[in-house]
Amino acid sequence: MKMSGGPASFNIKVILIVLGIAIAGGTLYFTNDLVQRLQERERQIAELYAKSLEYIADPNVNSFDITFIFENIVKRIDFPLILTDADDNVIFQGFDVGVRNLKIDTTLTEDELQEFLREKVEELKKQHAPIEVTFDGTTVWRKIYYGDSELVRSLILFPYLQISFALFFVLIAYLSFSYMKKTEQSNIWVGMAKETAHQLGTPISSLMGWTEMLRLYHDNPDKVVDTADEIENDLSRLNKVTQRFSKIGSKPELKDENLYELLSRIINYFNRRLPTSAQNLKMIIDGPEDLSVKINTELFEWVIENLVKNSLDAIEHKQGEIIFRYYTEGNFVHLEVSDNGKGIEYKRRKDIFRPGYSTKRRGWGLGLSLTKRIVENYHHGKIFVKDSIIGKGTTFKILLNK
Repeated sequence: MKMSGGPASFNIKVILIVLGIAIAGGTLYFTNDLVQRLQERERQIAELYAKSLEYIADPNVNSFDITFIFENIVKRIDFPLILTDADDNVIFQGFDVGVRNLKIDTTLTEDELQEFLREKVEELKKQHAPIEVTFDGTTVWRKIYYGDSELVRSLILFPYLQISFALFFVLIAYLSFSYMKKTEQSNIWVGMAKETAHQLGTPISSLMGWTEMLRLYHDNPDKVVDTADEIENDLSRLNKVTQRFSKIGSKPELKDENLYELLSRIINYFNRRLPTSAQNLKMIIDGPEDLSVKINTELFEWVIENLVKNSLDAIEHKQGEIIFRYYTEGNFVHLEVSDNGKGIEYKRRKDIFRPGYSTKRRGWGLGLSLTKRIVENYHHGKIFVKDSIIGKGTTFKILLNK
């Protein structure tokens, strides 16, 4: 018997993967674009600083211009910067101008400081190509090594953190979905086992009773014949149960079946087995007697039986009523099963078809789930709660192709 999540399960997993890739790709694209623009801005500032140094090198520049450059360009540099000569030796003169935005240990000796700055120059070389400062337009006089600001470094790390969080949540969603599917499948298997035991239990119990009757009335031919007829009915019921379960998981054959006759058989079956306390229950057929629909008889009888059992559980008073109303409209046969039971809360309407969900203390929550599977997977139809009012009743609707 094959039972799996099918295409829907695969599609949800694909959607989760695509969503994760889209989030990661979008985050990387927009963040990298922003980082590149900030890096270009910082390079322009570094080039402006280089031009300022060339300008300062002119002996005709007055002190006011130098102060203006220092206050409006140098002090506004917010990224690591080291000024060297043409041979990459760090310029110590004018320390505040030559080294910017580096955390330096003030306890270092001069030799240790030089070594520290040389290492920093090598690090900055790996980040960006130096900007050369020329003295006469051709001779390299100074070099400016610069790195990324703290903001840029944070932005470079940000997408990876964001992707990590996104992947974490996608992973949690995937694991939760997988757990839900496993739980659902487990509920289906447990429910199927219990449903099998329930379906087989009634006729088997009857057969045990009839064998006892045969022992008691073996010398009464009339009683033996009546008992044999009942045994035959129960054997027929057992055969029907095996036919139903044999069709679950395989592709059933659909044939034209008179809907009125099928509903009449089910009503007669329940009328014979209803307890005395439920004899006032009315089951009414409202529809044409000649309407046929393509169904698998064994499986569709199971659908109607499950809906009737659901209605019987919902009817809490003696004057119960179940109405089977059916008609054709367009390309569909509409079948409505209504009762005057206690009704279903609006928020519970979707849950009732979920495997394992049951409002009964001793229920195993498979009847309506199996009903939905038979209607939608095997008959390519649709079943849903058309209407339900607390204290007044519920109407289930089934749509089948003509």
